[in-house]
Amino acid sequence: MPEKLLNITASTLSPLGDSAIVITFGNGMEYSIHKKIKLLMDLLEDEPFAGFIECVPAFTNLTVFYDPLVVYKDQKQSNDTEISPFEVVRSIMEMKLQDLKETKKLSHRTVSIPVCYGKEYGPDLEYVARYNDLTTDEVIHIHSTGEYLAYMIGFAPGFPFLGGMSEEIATPRRSSPRMAIPAGAVGIAGMQTGVYPISTPGGWQLIGQTPTKLFLPNVNPPSLLQAGDIVKFQPISDQEYKEMILKEELQ
Repeated sequence: MPEKLLNITASTLSPLGDSAIVITFGNGMEYSIHKKIKLLMDLLEDEPFAGFIECVPAFTNLTVFYDPLVVYKDQKQSNDTEISPFEVVRSIMEMKLQDLKETKKLSHRTVSIPVCYGKEYGPDLEYVARYNDLTTDEVIHIHSTGEYLAYMIGFAPGFPFLGGMSEEIATPRRSSPRMAIPAGAVGIAGMQTGVYPISTPGGWQLIGQTPTKLFLPNVNPPSLLQAGDIVKFQPISDQEYKEMILKEELQ
């Protein structure tokens, strides 16, 4: 039986300046959309076209950056008709989209992140529990037994937007954002959970803290997590947290 093609008829291709194209597959945070984005990204990275620079995945789209001069020169060598670099890249993208196969499975790396929940590490844990008519232990259990897909990295360097959180602990953002949230803070906003990789203002409900560094400026790539990773949170004690922090400082 031939491989079934993905339904890409709903996708749109739009220019972003003069050196990028945005391929949009939908308008929601859904695994089916993520799969199309990841398959196209993998295909482009395995089989890059002349002038290709990089891909940047988001919830509903993939942005492809390219060097317009390289694209122009390459098409001039094979075609007497002058076509803009964007039109060339759009044509390439349309052909790549036709190559996406529904039966192809995605591979996901699993990353375990230790978290010390509550007290000074998670000042909003009790609020999240009250909001959902749960105990703090129940919130910790639900949060730490879930598996989360990193749909995209953004907002701050290395910040993962994680989907797949249980509705049982969904909680709105704070009405008044904090001016500074420490690096490693684990938070909830609506149906999403995430980890602050650097100190930054933010309005997520903070339920815990991880000693794991998510933003590694001296490493390539500098983000511990990548779009497509599966994240699991592992509860740790206050003592374990302090020992891990000390170990990080000594390295």
